[in-house]
Amino acid sequence: MSNSMSRRGLFRAGAAAGLALAARVEGNETASSRPIRLGVIGVGGRGTHLLRLALAQGVAVPALCDIKPAHLKRATDLVAKVREGRAPEGYGRDEHDYRRMLQRKDLDAVLVATPMQWHAVMSVDAMEAGKAVLSEVAAAVTLEECWSLVRTAEKTRALYMLAENCCYWPHVMVVGKMLRAGLFGRPTYAECGYVHDCRSLMFENNEGKLTWRGELARDHFGNLYPTHSFGPVAQWLGIHRGDRLESLVAMSTGREAIHDYVQRRFPKGHPARQIRFKAADSTTVLLKTARGVMIDLRYDTKSTRPHPRTTYHHVQGTKGAYESRVDGVWLQGKSRGSQWEPLDNYAKGFEDELWKRHRAQAASSGHGGADFFVIHEFLRCVRTGARPPIDVYDAAAWSGIIPLSAKSIAEGSAAVQIPDFTSGRWKAATR
Repeated sequence: MSNSMSRRGLFRAGAAAGLALAARVEGNETASSRPIRLGVIGVGGRGTHLLRLALAQGVAVPALCDIKPAHLKRATDLVAKVREGRAPEGYGRDEHDYRRMLQRKDLDAVLVATPMQWHAVMSVDAMEAGKAVLSEVAAAVTLEECWSLVRTAEKTRALYMLAENCCYWPHVMVVGKMLRAGLFGRPTYAECGYVHDCRSLMFENNEGKLTWRGELARDHFGNLYPTHSFGPVAQWLGIHRGDRLESLVAMSTGREAIHDYVQRRFPKGHPARQIRFKAADSTTVLLKTARGVMIDLRYDTKSTRPHPRTTYHHVQGTKGAYESRVDGVWLQGKSRGSQWEPLDNYAKGFEDELWKRHRAQAASSGHGGADFFVIHEFLRCVRTGARPPIDVYDAAAWSGIIPLSAKSIAEGSAAVQIPDFTSGRWKAATR
């Protein structure tokens, strides 16, 4: 794609491609009259859950891929049951067999729900194969992968969306609508964090074999899982819609909590005790935007503590604030004294249109109803060619916090510049 091509032009081209797909005749059937044909790479617990939601929204599933036979059989049986015996073809001879699946002509889109370390390369391969992509979070682990996603999406004009479900929580969307209506004034500061004791999820069993989470913590450091906490705040602040991330500074603790856990779980002499994890127990990143907003972003998956919610979100503006840890709002000239008032006082008046239309369908979909909307919005974009609500530029910037926070820590908590993945187009773009 030419560097002179505007972001708006890019998405017009994507919309045109979507309309061209809808007009293509296959036999006596147009693409717009048949179900979207979805392939899924990775049908473990998360992938199978999203597959079930996609089937409920009417997709056809010609193919599935997973290297674990039990996972593949479970998902294949699920599709066959829902689609009246029409079982998908299975792939999974080795970890690269998904590429054989991507060669199929009967796939419009692909869901990538594998371990995080594979998300970027599989998404790039899928876009190169001409498929629309919905990727689980995070989108990438390295800065090179972030750029590869952006350049591939621009080159192929393939639709790419990040499956960040926390952006669809009803309270997150209510606050977003209040911000856009100006009730909080101009945002100046935000806090968010992912605080979730995941130590037991780092090992598959008592033999000490690491899961993908364990391998990630062994091989990488910094904020390794930023999008659940940062995604909603990024949308509130209009990142890539009039503002962008400009720089960050990161700092981390030691590794006492994970070391203590390993010592207690595995006996003396066990090989698991020899694993050296690079990831710290807790990491804090301070980010600054081009408009001068500061964001305090925390990541902690190894400290022992209760967590009624795994994420928290806070935004401060010149006229008010929202705080998820008390589910409260304070608005200058409206709220009484210095007391938080319940967000519910504003929920009805600022309910998002998606929730108004689909509350009954979303209610039992998982993660507070948010999982339904991830699938719903992706399928809408595939059908219409519309711009994804969480696009490849968002995915790269949000996920780029992983390697950039590590770079800051490695350089003694030095300030690190954040690349402009939009090449300046964030200034004119609006949601």
